[in-house]
Amino acid sequence: MEERKTSPRKDLKRLKEHLKRENPLLVEALESLQSLDSAARKIGLLGPDETYARYIAWWPLISVLGPYSAGKSSFLNQYLGYSLQETGSQAVDDKFTVICYASDGKARSLPGSALDADPRFPFYKMSEELEKVEPGEGMRVDTYLQLKTCPSEKLRGMILIDSPGFDADAQRTSTLRITDYIIDLSDLVLVLFDARRPEPGAMRDTLEHLVKRTVKRKDAAKFLYILNQIDLTAREDNPEEVVGAWQRAIAQAGLTAGRFYRIYNEDCAAPIENSALRERFQRKRDRDLADITDRMTQVRVERAYRIVGAVKKIALELRDSEIAKLTSLRAAWRRGVFLRDGVFLGALALAVIVISIWGATSGADGGSARWWSWIWSGLWKPVIVTGIVAGLGGWLHFKARAMAGSAVAARLTNEEKNPERRHRMLTALRHNMKIRHSALPPAPAGLTPKVMDTMNRVIEEAEGLVQKLNDTYADPTGERARENERQSEQQTGEKRCG
Repeated sequence: MEERKTSPRKDLKRLKEHLKRENPLLVEALESLQSLDSAARKIGLLGPDETYARYIAWWPLISVLGPYSAGKSSFLNQYLGYSLQETGSQAVDDKFTVICYASDGKARSLPGSALDADPRFPFYKMSEELEKVEPGEGMRVDTYLQLKTCPSEKLRGMILIDSPGFDADAQRTSTLRITDYIIDLSDLVLVLFDARRPEPGAMRDTLEHLVKRTVKRKDAAKFLYILNQIDLTAREDNPEEVVGAWQRAIAQAGLTAGRFYRIYNEDCAAPIENSALRERFQRKRDRDLADITDRMTQVRVERAYRIVGAVKKIALELRDSEIAKLTSLRAAWRRGVFLRDGVFLGALALAVIVISIWGATSGADGGSARWWSWIWSGLWKPVIVTGIVAGLGGWLHFKARAMAGSAVAARLTNEEKNPERRHRMLTALRHNMKIRHSALPPAPAGLTPKVMDTMNRVIEEAEGLVQKLNDTYADPTGERARENERQSEQQTGEKRCG
């Protein structure tokens, strides 16, 4: 059965209606993205059914990552105050689970296709991302994703993601790709480790993918590293040695500074007989859990800044990186076209000259080339020959365009490791190779001053939105606070007079 595709315009319209109710400032961010969509389509970097809105999680998003049996599901159940996720000592769930609030008070499990078709959620159009990993995987989106609803009040206006332990997953390539995807989208990333296995070998994949590759990110502050199930170490002769082994393993992966957390779930905890040790563990756990919960609460504010920052980042990358790369690809393609044109048309001209000389010579001798004399006799027959030569020359030119494009595309495929960027560049290259676009102009097809103005305008709009957010959440001059006090005093006076 043919897969039913939703219209991006309808999806974005629904998203805009939602944002009008939830956070009107973000409507401006969405409109800026739509301007970038239009500019990118003109130069071929986006297809007609693609939108930059798919790269942004529009709700506050917290992801919980780590190896299997690290207690991710237990942590989420404890935070929500609701037994939503199955727990166990072995890998229980092999899907990425998006958890959101249930307005009707009922918990439900929904298929991954519910996420794939809704731009308000992360994983919008994830089927297309999976298709790039391996043809056919996009049709299996339900094997990678699921949506769960939960009536916990802590979920209002927030999305949580519980991940499978990717070191236990057979679908490794796709799972790691999705993991990278949600890391980029998340406002906060909780990386949980298993206190029962703090040695580097047991958490090799976690250290490599969730520590070593993230410590140098510009948004590294959004990662919290948590040693879970620390209660089990109370039975050790020296429980601090377990923590030390974990911190040394993290340091070897490159993380030598920052805050580390140690927690456990009271409901699942092993009994700690020593009262003094139990009190110390509880005090440390309560303090760390409170700090983690505070950070999770802050994402509602951080999310607005993250979205505006993402809009500006997309505009800057489009203006300063994507267009430069596309210009370079077009230059390589033009050189290839001109080189092949020279070879092909030079060979054609030489062939015409040789045949003309041979025909004239043979005709003078009355030889076998009387046909040549017949072609060149009269005034109208050379026009036919000229048309044939011109048509052949045109065919050779378009053959040169295609061959040059194939050569550039092959080199790009080998050199560009980022599959998403490779896809965009190949799309734009094919756009430049269309018959209606001449190979003579050095600038990419569709790159007009108006398109450049659009990108510059979006960057300025993003900076203006940051200032509006600052006006909402910050008051460095204290002027707004004083104005609020004046209004409050005025209202109090009016009530007294009344």
